[in-house]
Amino acid sequence: MPRTSLLLLTLALTAALSGCDALGIESPATALAKREADGKAVGAACRHAGRAIEDCYTLNKKADKAGVFAGWREMNDYMRENKIDPVAPLLPAVTKPMAAADDDAQDAGDDHNGHGKPGPKKKKGS
Repeated sequence: MPRTSLLLLTLALTAALSGCDALGIESPATALAKREADGKAVGAACRHAGRAIEDCYTLNKKADKAGVFAGWREMNDYMRENKIDPVAPLLPAVTKPMAAADDDAQDAGDDHNGHGKPGPKKKKGS
């Protein structure tokens, strides 16, 4: 009897621990599959929007590059086979945060103070 109980207890624990995904614990394989699927979705969306793969990498630095490429290539093949034209994005691509872009503009000698109003003039000798 104790041997049977031990076997049943072991089987019950194994079954319970295999359901860790139900507890919100992601296994490494699940996390990798999710990251790859996200990359494929990003790549497919970039291709459908008519963006070059290099632009897609630049705009999505955290995305899995292999997944992005796979999604971009699959969408490219699908669009060619079905003669689908790219859909132009309505919003322009922003590659830098706005604050950094304002700082760069001021560093480049822009006469604006970041609020659309002229700032103080710079003296030539300074």
